[in-house]
Amino acid sequence: MAYILGIETSCDETAAAVVKDGSEIVSNIVSSQAKIHETYGGVFPEVASRQHILHIVPVLEQALTQAQLGLRDMAAIAVTSGPGLAGSLLVGVNMAKGLALASGLPLIAVNHLEAHIYANWLDLEDDIQFPLVCLITSGGHTNLVLMTDHGQYQHLGQTLDDAAGEAFDKVARLLGLGYPGGPEIQRVAEQGDPATFDLPRAWLKGTCAFSFSGLKTAVLYLVREYENSDDIPVADMAASFQAAVVGFSLRRPGWRPRDAVPERFFWQGVLPPTPSCASRWQSASPSRCAALLPSTAPTMQHACRHWAGSSSRRESPPDGISTSLLA
Repeated sequence: MAYILGIETSCDETAAAVVKDGSEIVSNIVSSQAKIHETYGGVFPEVASRQHILHIVPVLEQALTQAQLGLRDMAAIAVTSGPGLAGSLLVGVNMAKGLALASGLPLIAVNHLEAHIYANWLDLEDDIQFPLVCLITSGGHTNLVLMTDHGQYQHLGQTLDDAAGEAFDKVARLLGLGYPGGPEIQRVAEQGDPATFDLPRAWLKGTCAFSFSGLKTAVLYLVREYENSDDIPVADMAASFQAAVVGFSLRRPGWRPRDAVPERFFWQGVLPPTPSCASRWQSASPSRCAALLPSTAPTMQHACRHWAGSSSRRESPPDGISTSLLA
């Protein structure tokens, strides 16, 4: 039995979690800054980093309390090291370094995007078979990755300009909706007809690259057409936009390597897949679809797998170190 303490501060959420034996979430505490950044219509990096400083200690204390464990019960400390906002990452990494130094625990740096992929192993009942394809739609990242084994990745494509999350935020602002844009557009889109407007799907022939800037611009021109109207079809616009993003993301005729047909398709990030998008993928591919909702827990599965065989107690912290986190 091995416990890992995970710390995540890559953007605008301060999070900490305790994971048991590489897959079981024992505790998960998240402090969101969404209401603060709503004023700006997006994440304000300097504000985000200052909020992390304020919340990092309480979040860590709550995570350990919820797990009914102390730092000495951990096998290692894992922390998101990038990519992300530099100031925000700095808070989490420095906290993790301090705790590791004081407790003598190993420190494991975790790649943010790799962590999104490995979130699919958390609390999973059945084994995942390789190869698999994962679509990462997290904030400023939109990536399509083929995974042939643990730690073995083939980068298939990524966004060339705006990521899907950024496009959702900007289009939500154009439609007069709140922040973050993904949940707001999805909420309104449920009342709309996705076939109302034929919005463009950026198509780069022979590649798996993504581009959402043209789609965003198309929505801008569409909104301008209705600026003198008293009845703007916001729900239909939101539904059509969402369908364009989801349809473009999944209908990739050139992505599949000939020598590796994926067993599963994972959707991981901030834009949850709708039932219609899952059915479109299943009808377009003979592969099994396992589109999972986003995980808010720090995804330290790779680190947990590495340390799962170690349950030995670590040495006591150096003299002079006194903090509730070391209890």
